[in-house]
Amino acid sequence: MYNTNMENVIDFRRLYYFVVVAEELHFTRAAERLHIAQPPLSYQIQQLERELGVQLFDRTRRSVQLTDAGELLFDAARRIFGQIEQTVNAVQRVGHGEVGLLTVGFVPSASNSILPVILRAFGQRFPDVQLLLKEMNPDQVVRGVQKQQLDVGLIYLPLDTIRLKVRTVQREPLLAVLPTTHAQAAQPAITLRSLAHEAFIAPPRYTAVAGLYAHMMAACRQVGFTPHIVQEAWLMQTIIGLVGANMGVALVPASVQNLHRAGVIYKPLQDVSVEVSMGVIWLCEETLPPLQRFLEVVDEVALTQTESVL
Repeated sequence: MYNTNMENVIDFRRLYYFVVVAEELHFTRAAERLHIAQPPLSYQIQQLERELGVQLFDRTRRSVQLTDAGELLFDAARRIFGQIEQTVNAVQRVGHGEVGLLTVGFVPSASNSILPVILRAFGQRFPDVQLLLKEMNPDQVVRGVQKQQLDVGLIYLPLDTIRLKVRTVQREPLLAVLPTTHAQAAQPAITLRSLAHEAFIAPPRYTAVAGLYAHMMAACRQVGFTPHIVQEAWLMQTIIGLVGANMGVALVPASVQNLHRAGVIYKPLQDVSVEVSMGVIWLCEETLPPLQRFLEVVDEVALTQTESVL
C-alpha cells in the first residue's frame, strides 16, 4: 500500500535542488546550474530541512558540508533520480516502438528476396523489438492480419480488401525457369510465346490474394495463350524442384534465382514485361508503435531497392 499521508511526501523539486547543492557544496554555483537566484535556493533547502526535521548541511562562511543525514539522503536521492531517468527512458522507448514484440507473417518467397534485407535493417535500428516470424501461404497471412493474429504481413500483390493497408516494397520481373535439358536452355533469352505448348508448374490461385497466379496468367494472355497447368505448388522451392524433374516449365519472380537448384536454368523473357510486386499489409486501424517503426524501415528499404534499380 502507498502512504497516502501527503504531509510526509518530499517535494521532488526540492529534492533535486538538494542534490545539486550536495554535488557542488556551494550555493552560488548550485544556483547558477539551476538558473535560479541564490536566496530562493537557500529557502528551498531550508524548507526541505524543515519538512524532514533534520539538518542536511553544515554551513559556514567558507564552506558547505553534508551532515550524516545529508549524506544518507544524497545517496538515496541519486539512486531515486537514476531510477526515474531509467524508467522515463524505458517508457519513452516503449511508447516510441523501440521495445516490444511484433508478429510478422510472410510467404516463403519473401525470404528469398526482400525479407532478409528488412529484418537486417530493423534489427540494427531496433534491437530490443522482438520479431516473431511465421511462414504462411498468402491466404493465411491475410486472415492472420485481419484477425489480429499477425501485426504485419508480406505477400505478393495485388490484394483486394478494404480493411487492410498495403504498401509495395519490391517490384521485380517474371522469368521463365526451364529444365537444363530443355531445347531452349542454351538461349540467352527466350520468348514466352515459345512456351505456349509447354506444361506449366504454377502457384495456386488463392481466395484473398491473386498474387503470382494472376501475374502468370496475365503474362501468358498478353502473348496470346492460356497456360496448360499440370501441377500446382505454393512453395517456390517445390516449383523449381518439379521443373528440375522435367515435369514442366514455370514463371517465377527474378529473386527466385537466389534458390540455387541443380537441373534448372532461368531465362529473361523478350516478348513480355510483367512485374510482380511484394508488399506489406496491416490493419487500417492498427497504430502499435513497433509496427510504425517497422513500416519506417520498410519505406527506407523500398527506397533503397528503387534507387538500386534506377
